Amino acid sequence: MSKSQPSASSDLHLLESFWKESIDRWVLPNGLTLIVKRDSSAALASVQVWVKTGSIHEGDLLGAGLSHYLEHMLFKGTEKRAGREISATVQAHGGYINAYTTFDRTVYYIDLPSEHVGVAVDVLADAVFRSTLPAEEVEREKNVILREIDMGRDDPDQRLGETLFEAAFKVHPYRLPIIGHREIFSGVGRDELYSYYKGRYVPNNTVVVVVGDVEPEAVRRLVDSHLGVLPRGRLAPVVIPEEPRALASRSDHRYEGVELTRAGLAWQIPGLAHEDAPGLELLAMVLGAGDSSVLWRAVREKARLVHSIDATSWNPGTAGLFYVSFTCDAGRRERATQCIERTLAEVTRRGFSPAQIRKAIRQLMVGEINTRKTMSGQASRLGAAEVVVGDLWFTRTYFDRLRKLSSADLVRLARTYLIPQTQTAVSISPLAQAPRAPSVETVRLRSPGFEEIRLPNGARLLLQEDSRIPNLHFRMAFMGGPSLEAPNRRGASALLATLLTKDTRRRTAAEVAQRIEEVGGSFGSFAGNNALGLSLEVLPTDSLRAIDLLGDAVLAPAFQPQTFDIERGAQLADLQQDADDVVTYGRKLLRRRFFGDHPLAIDSHGDPAGLQALSPADVRKLHQQVVVGGNAVLAVAGAFSRKELLPHLKKFLAKLPRKSPPPLPVPFDGPAANGNSVDLQPREQAVVFQGFPGPGAIDADMYVADVADELFSGMASRLFERVREEKGLAYFVRSSRVVGLRGGLFYFYAGTAPVHADEVLAEIDAEIARVAAGQIEPAELLRCQVRLKAAKRQSMQTNASRAMQAALNALYGQPVNDWLDFDRRIESVTIDDLSRFARTYLRAEKRVQVVVRPA
Repeated sequence: MSKSQPSASSDLHLLESFWKESIDRWVLPNGLTLIVKRDSSAALASVQVWVKTGSIHEGDLLGAGLSHYLEHMLFKGTEKRAGREISATVQAHGGYINAYTTFDRTVYYIDLPSEHVGVAVDVLADAVFRSTLPAEEVEREKNVILREIDMGRDDPDQRLGETLFEAAFKVHPYRLPIIGHREIFSGVGRDELYSYYKGRYVPNNTVVVVVGDVEPEAVRRLVDSHLGVLPRGRLAPVVIPEEPRALASRSDHRYEGVELTRAGLAWQIPGLAHEDAPGLELLAMVLGAGDSSVLWRAVREKARLVHSIDATSWNPGTAGLFYVSFTCDAGRRERATQCIERTLAEVTRRGFSPAQIRKAIRQLMVGEINTRKTMSGQASRLGAAEVVVGDLWFTRTYFDRLRKLSSADLVRLARTYLIPQTQTAVSISPLAQAPRAPSVETVRLRSPGFEEIRLPNGARLLLQEDSRIPNLHFRMAFMGGPSLEAPNRRGASALLATLLTKDTRRRTAAEVAQRIEEVGGSFGSFAGNNALGLSLEVLPTDSLRAIDLLGDAVLAPAFQPQTFDIERGAQLADLQQDADDVVTYGRKLLRRRFFGDHPLAIDSHGDPAGLQALSPADVRKLHQQVVVGGNAVLAVAGAFSRKELLPHLKKFLAKLPRKSPPPLPVPFDGPAANGNSVDLQPREQAVVFQGFPGPGAIDADMYVADVADELFSGMASRLFERVREEKGLAYFVRSSRVVGLRGGLFYFYAGTAPVHADEVLAEIDAEIARVAAGQIEPAELLRCQVRLKAAKRQSMQTNASRAMQAALNALYGQPVNDWLDFDRRIESVTIDDLSRFARTYLRAEKRVQVVVRPA
């Protein structure tokens, strides 16, 4: 091996520190398992309750969605708390509460400042084990979940997933949707739900995980006092039938009102504890992880048959699927499938190179590191190890197996599992492709701020050293976006950002992908309303490689016509996917009608006409305008030596042209035209939108808008309580924003049944009137402020998020470390400020209303 080649095995020592960490595990007398890990890197904690029951454990009511139903109901009231008190209590202490249901577990969690970990334990113990399931709430929440089921029917990606599992599994309960079948779920009563709750939610079927700035022994006493008093339950065994090995191929191809084909090929594989599991995950990485993967190169880059393609090894229980998924233009599915099958057959004959295996192991290693970036991520990792595998140190064994795998091992696995005779093929394609006989159906931050260095050419360099974990992030940002695009060339910003990660004068796109992925790194782009740029993340040992790649991308992009066509096609395909999602479709429609001819009417990904009109010359011209010294910010955060890295960073940035940044965007004082409109679509649900003017990123009212957005959103908001909890009118209702630099859009949206659309809109109007009148309780404001401050603390845990925030601050002319002053700014917002915000911005005469309803 040459010195320039990365050695995945040699870098696995970077994981050793994780496996040497102190983790405390206790089993209480009543059978409850408690896992605690102390991490004092930030004043945060994640408290998670893992109940070992999911949709496959529902016995005689399989397919009813009982587990998911309970997940909703456990926030509706307990023996000592009313439903609203649960979320209000958590948010009052700066926390975030949520839950999710899978096939084999239901997890309830609270992320919050670590000084309030006792609150999290108390609330979760109360909600998870002492809920009363009020009859009126059971019925109201049933209507909400029925709306959720209908919304799922409007999501082609979700429909494809359900189609896949229904086709691939004929006996195992994986064949049934986690949320349940509408017909079975509709018939579930409170007695059946309560019986399931009492039978499965017992301490001897529960794991509690706590990670954060805590004292393990103190946490043990807390959990013992709240949960140790619960009696051990009679836990009846649930027999999960094994899925017989498929003896023939299966397929289910559906034709619906979509614009883009979504498809997949799958094969049955054993569960996570099986000795072949590490090799199957490695095989999936080699075949379909990243732009240098086997399938990406063969099917997308060379054959140009798909817009996206990846491979996944999914096996959380005793059985699973190896899944190759792709999107393509209508009419190309069969050719893409044939190309995938030929490629699999070829690599099975030829084998895999040492470089491909090294790269995939490095990617898996980096993925393991990335799970440790946040307290919540660490807790989830420990919960999965305990609940799914039964071994807290499972990852060590897993990586020991990975390092021993060879090309011959991967070939054996491909020949054993990925065989045509047992393949399941599914797809959803546009109706036009259907055959004539169609198929059926106060921030306590432990990290210092960024150091700012200005270069003579105007470029700015931001540095923040943080050696907590072996991770290094580079974020290169430029002022850009819709305001710099020609009206008939929309989408150039996002396409430029993407192309900067592809061909350069020194390397092809495939070589760039290989260069970053072989060291387990990531190289991506971003483009928004006001900025565009690049992100690059590596292990600290690969810092010079990262700078080399970044410099090549920024200073010497090639904009090859073939790559341009491929990436423009992929961006067009993304727009088609957006059109298939009713919420995204409605949001874009509102944006166009609100902003009119202003550049913000269309986001940085553009529209089909603008993208089709673009040429490589257009993108090259935008690059020359944007990528100049006075418009460039490079933020570097993570584990690095300033002394060693700074000369290389300065040398790269000094090569940028010494030019001034482009002019700031034109302020927006909208809307372009107010009024109401209805758009008819072939959907089952309605989505309503109300849009109003809003402040921009550098406007004085930006922080007031932050608090207002929080006030109108979340499970503890008055709007949510009224519309969803009290009246059961909508599955979701909240506010959001489109933020320009100077001016923007503040809007409300909700998903509801068509018959309730007008009533939901009236409730939104009433809530705006309440806030405008200043009828806000001090506790409401405090909840919003505490929640926003805690959310900021949560969001700034990673090197990537801090680098992005600092880079944007620099671009927008704000203090680089302005985020350190976030608490004070949020605390300064008053009830009068919110009332003024509603009276100034959320005025009926400035409103644009859009309703997307079934045709």
